Amino acid sequence: MTVRLEQSKVLITGATGGIGRAIARAVHHRGATVVLTARRLDTLDDIARELGDRVEVVGADLSNRPDLERLGERTDVDVLVANAAVPAAGRLHTFSPRELDRAIDVNVRAPMQLTLTLLPHMVDRGSGHLVYVSSLAGKVASAGSSVYSATKFALRGFGYSLSEELRDTGVGVTTIFPGFIREAGMFHESGTKLPRGVGTRTPEDVAKAVLEGIDRNRAEIDVAPFSMSSGAKMFGLSPPVLSRITRMLGADGVSEQLETGQRDKR
Repeated sequence: MTVRLEQSKVLITGATGGIGRAIARAVHHRGATVVLTARRLDTLDDIARELGDRVEVVGADLSNRPDLERLGERTDVDVLVANAAVPAAGRLHTFSPRELDRAIDVNVRAPMQLTLTLLPHMVDRGSGHLVYVSSLAGKVASAGSSVYSATKFALRGFGYSLSEELRDTGVGVTTIFPGFIREAGMFHESGTKLPRGVGTRTPEDVAKAVLEGIDRNRAEIDVAPFSMSSGAKMFGLSPPVLSRITRMLGADGVSEQLETGQRDKR
C-alpha cells in the first residue's frame, strides 16, 4: 500500500541540516504534517516559521537515550525519515572512544531503535513507510571512512532486510544513498575540493528521491552521477579493482580534506 503523504504525519530526524530542510519542504509541499527533530531548537523554529502550518518541533539529541525513547513513544507517525547522521570522517586511530560511540549511536542505533518502537503502530494500521538516508559510503569503502562507512553499510543491510521482513504488511522501506551533495550537508560544510570530473547533486535531489521512494516503494535509490553510482556497483563486484581506481583518482586526498573539515563535528 502506498502512503498518501497529504494524509500522513512524517517524522524527520536531522531536520536542521540542508538535506533535512529540503526533505521537510518537499513532504510538507505534498500536504504532509511534519514533525521536525534535531538538537538546535532555534533553527527548528526558523524552519517551522518558513513552512507555516502542519509543523511540530521536537528538540532531541539522538545520542541521548531518553530523548530517543521519547520520540519512539509517538503512535501517530506514518512515515519515518531517518536523516540525522554524525560525519565520522577520518581514520580509525584518530577517534576517541566517545566519538566512536556517538557515531554508532546516531547513525545506526537511533534509526534502528526508532523503527523498533514506531513500526508496530504502522503494522497495526497496515500502512506506513520507513526511509533511511545512508550514503554511497554505505556501498563503497575507502581509506579514511572506516567508521562512517561501517555505520552506513549497517544502515543499508538493516533497510534492505527490513523491506523483506515487511512484505505484505503495507509498510514500505526505502534506503537513500547520496553521493557528494553540494550547497548543504557534510561534504559542502567541510569545504572539500573534488577532483575534476567528479559530479555532485543537490539537497533537493535527495528530497525528490525520498518522495520517489515513498510513492513507488523502492527499496534503494542512489542520488549521484552515473559514474559514481556505477562505481558503487563495481565495488560490489570487485572491491580491490575499484579501490585502485579511486586511489588513482585522488580518493586519499578527498578523505583527508573531509577529516580535516568535519573533525570538530564528530
